[in-house]
Amino acid sequence: MGVARRHVSLPAPALGGEGGVLAYGHWGRPVLAFPSEQGHAAQYEDFGMVDATAPLLEAGRLKLYCVDSYDAASWHDRSLPLEERARRLGGYEGWIVNTVVPWIAADCGGAGDIAVTGVSFGAYHAANFALRRADVFPLAICQSGVYDVSVVGWGERGDAVYFNNPADYVSHLHGDHLDWLRSRASLLLVCGQGQWEDTTGALESTKGFAALLREKGIRCELDLWGQEWPHDWPSWRAQLAHHLARFC
Repeated sequence: MGVARRHVSLPAPALGGEGGVLAYGHWGRPVLAFPSEQGHAAQYEDFGMVDATAPLLEAGRLKLYCVDSYDAASWHDRSLPLEERARRLGGYEGWIVNTVVPWIAADCGGAGDIAVTGVSFGAYHAANFALRRADVFPLAICQSGVYDVSVVGWGERGDAVYFNNPADYVSHLHGDHLDWLRSRASLLLVCGQGQWEDTTGALESTKGFAALLREKGIRCELDLWGQEWPHDWPSWRAQLAHHLARFC
């Protein structure tokens, strides 16, 4: 791979140490990528997603930033009830917004809008960050996601779950904040209709979430690929290369 590549470890005290970021490209629109469930920063490289976007990276149209996940200690720590998992997610959000975002801004020569993307569980993160922090992340490209995270665990659901579960809080958006989101946020929901998109719940969740966003008047594009496109990396490579070219 001939694309410029750098790795940094950024302090993350709330996460118990440091978090990794891999940066690709030399110029262009910054895009922050979340890995799939419990993935690490190198996942997009390991599974060909970086190669799939190489023409944009090499042309100076895209700067791609891939981060470590915190899923194993938050949403996917099966020893914890959902509410505690969601509380722990707050440390990850703080690291992304207060440490990773300023580093990206400095790397790009100044603050500016950052797009977010992710596959599978990473698609949830992309959507959640865009809706919670559209001031920073106005565009989300979400691939094969499930947008009701209450299905991942057990226990009572309190405020921490509610405010980090798009299926919950989007349903109740109203007033000035909803008007602002309508003017600021834009989500692209992409999903295949092949193997595993049904058994993971991604296909039905994607269609349902798109309908909810449209009901609320939040800009949303739904792009369903055919039955030959499974819930797997070859699909996500093709989808990301296709759509990123539209925005970079």
